[in-house]
Amino acid sequence: MSLKSNFELLADYNQWMNQNICLAISNLSTDELAKDRGAFFGSIIGTLNHILVGDIIWLKRFAEHPSDFKSLDYVRSLETPQSLNTMLHHELMSLELTRSKIDSVIKEFVSELCDQTLSSNLTYKNSQGQVFSKNFGYLLQHLFNDQTHHRGQVSTLLNQLGIDLGVTDLVVRTPDE
Repeated sequence: MSLKSNFELLADYNQWMNQNICLAISNLSTDELAKDRGAFFGSIIGTLNHILVGDIIWLKRFAEHPSDFKSLDYVRSLETPQSLNTMLHHELMSLELTRSKIDSVIKEFVSELCDQTLSSNLTYKNSQGQVFSKNFGYLLQHLFNDQTHHRGQVSTLLNQLGIDLGVTDLVVRTPDE
């Protein structure tokens, strides 16, 4: 298994899980989605917005890599969210459209990667203006890990509502050899 193939698997898993969540919550009202349930980002829609915000912030940072990834042209055109709890979408339909577009961008982006890029460093500024230089592959791993962490929170909120997402294990998307 190459590092690139690992990220391709994670991009596929990310897209699949986001589609499953959107399907699972499609019958919830806007009020149910927005209800503060005591989660770190309050509501189901708040947590889903946070995942999207985090993806956009990181993809915009990745777009600054000297490799000039063509797949990230779309995110270059987006405004950087002001904070991690920015509500980009209050309605599921608009969130789902943007989520789908970002998931496609992530898959295209991962297909452009190579070992040399993954082992390089990326210098970026965080939201407080602090400068960091870190291994690009580790930063990409953080993107996928953060998504999974927060989808776990959404899964818990849905479980409390009696909505079962079914199997969410990565192994379901792992190809047979």
